[in-house]
Parts: sequence; C-alpha cells; structure tokens
Amino acid sequence: MLHAARAAAADHGVWVHLGSLALRGADGRFVNRGFVIDASGAIRARYDKIHLFDVDLPSGESWRESAAYSAGEGASVVATPVGALGLSICYDLRFAALYAALSDAGASLLAIPAAFTQPTGAAHWHVLMRARAIEAACYVVAAAQSGMHADGRTTFGHSLVVDPWGEVILDMGEGAGLGFADIDPARVADVRARIPVLAHRRPIPPVTVAS
Repeated sequence: MLHAARAAAADHGVWVHLGSLALRGADGRFVNRGFVIDASGAIRARYDKIHLFDVDLPSGESWRESAAYSAGEGASVVATPVGALGLSICYDLRFAALYAALSDAGASLLAIPAAFTQPTGAAHWHVLMRARAIEAACYVVAAAQSGMHADGRTTFGHSLVVDPWGEVILDMGEGAGLGFADIDPARVADVRARIPVLAHRRPIPPVTVAS
C-alpha cells in the first residue's frame, strides 16, 4: 500500500497523508504508523501512534491494542504546502497534551485519522475534534472509517475538517466518499491573534492534593 500511495502521489503531483499502516516493529509486535508523502512520491514524515487503545466498553466490546502493537515514542510535525502538519492517529485524540506539543512545535494543521467505534464516536467524536482545533488554534483534518467491519466492529465515520475557531467546515457523514475543504493559513493567524492561547501557555506546576 505504501508503494502504491507513493506512486499515486508522484503520478498526480499531490501530497498524500497515509494515515495508518500496520508494520512489524523491532520488538516483534506491530506499530501503527502514518506517513506523509510529497508530490514527488518521497516520504517526508513518519509517525507511530503513541496512545494504545486498551478498553472494555459498556457494549461488551473489549480491545487490547497493546497485545499486538508497540507504542510510538515521538511526535512529528512536517512542513507542507498548506502549513505545518502535526501527526496523530485515532485514540491520540483524547490526549490534549499531544496537540499542545504539536502546536508549540509549529503545527497549524492537525491530522487525526481514526476508526472510532459507533458508541464512542456518537458520544465524543465531534466534541473532541472541535476541542483539539480550538485548544491548538489549528485546522483539524480527520479521515474516519465508517460501517461494519469483518471483525464485528461498527465504526462511526463522519470524516471532518474543523477550522481553528472550532467550526466544522466539512462533515462526510456515514459511508465512503471524497470531500474537499478550503484551508486558509490566514485563518490560523487570525484566530491566534484574537485568542493567543499558544503565547499564554505556561508549564503546569506540581499539583497539591489536599486531604
């Protein structure tokens, strides 16, 4: 798949974010790795998913991603023609500190490809995507799996593009499809000037727990 994506990028002269591939890691388990490929077909960035999904859901579903996958150990931001892109994958969405780190490193767009299950997607997908966009004052681009899968999962879909103000400018709903959204780098600068959250961030001091 990676070879085909690189060839397609070069053939059509477009950048491609290949959000998630299962590749064998050094410890014998897999890594969940994303790639950014430029218009010549060259790999410009890689990212291994940091946060692993080990949960028991009220629906009866149980997932142990760490049984088969190793966690990534570093974050990644890559320069693209529409701005600096911060990389993440799926369950990473729930950990705001990652996106603070990506925006502090210069990201103006956040890629969050995902396969949220139907129950968690319906409850949390839109609100978390909007929150990440607002907190980081970044565009969020989130390609999402949708429908019933061979292993019994039902994924939520609703691929999104959210602007830095938290407005959803594209929602693909359920099912497969191809969507387009305009990315305006000036919008990022405007939002960050109106509410300068990046400039106002401070290290969090130790927490005092009173009994």
